[in-house]
Amino acid sequence: MKRDFDVFLLPGDLSYADTHQPLWDSFGRLLETLASTRPWMVTEGNHEIESFPIEEHISFKSYNARWLMPHAESLSRSNLYYSFDVAGVHTVMLGSYTPFDSHSDQYKWLHADLKKVDRKKTPWLVVVMHAPWYSTNKAHYGSGEKMRKALESLLYRAQVDIVFAGHVHTYERFKRVYNKKADPCGPMYITIGDGGNLEGLALRFHKPQSPLSAFRESSFGHGRLKIIDNKRAHWSWHRNNDEMSVIADELSFESPRASSHCRSKSF
Repeated sequence: MKRDFDVFLLPGDLSYADTHQPLWDSFGRLLETLASTRPWMVTEGNHEIESFPIEEHISFKSYNARWLMPHAESLSRSNLYYSFDVAGVHTVMLGSYTPFDSHSDQYKWLHADLKKVDRKKTPWLVVVMHAPWYSTNKAHYGSGEKMRKALESLLYRAQVDIVFAGHVHTYERFKRVYNKKADPCGPMYITIGDGGNLEGLALRFHKPQSPLSAFRESSFGHGRLKIIDNKRAHWSWHRNNDEMSVIADELSFESPRASSHCRSKSF
């Protein structure tokens, strides 16, 4: 892996330990060289859950013990959701498996965190979570719908630029969306759950392809987001199935804040 990046973002499902503790340790040893030279900022996925059935009680004891994120620094009372600033980007890491309704601590924290973002200091606003709100793949279809209904308006009003998610083992990039409709002021949603896993790729997409879905492919890969300046950025998705990494999807774009129509919106 090239190390010409500022921070590595991982939207959950880290070690696939699934309660088997030695796997957490071997996973840590494997990535120690990389993680010791660049920050690895992560959020939890369903494979970090250590209690079953998950509907009764959800525990992330090993994840919280091994992957302590800067939640206190961002005034969050939980390691499962937090935020940080790096390279002109305010990044918000959300928890798909901890309460998120309007009465929850996560909702209240997110509202307060987004409200105080200084777009002069961090002109870009990125959100990372595990279960995608938008997906046209049959795997885990609709798994993020409840969270979308609870939080999407907050992200839209805060003018979030990009939302990254995992969970579905495929790659899919959506156009700018809000409330299931194309919206030039909405975030660009990207599912990038294809970094590697025990379950194989999610190969079955709904057909025909939704007009909201700009690009989708079931291949292993990784993405790179390059911030050019306070308005311009470049996104590329690199397919790893080939002998050499190949750029299979890329897009240069401007923040919606560059539009006078979107600038008129306020949080």
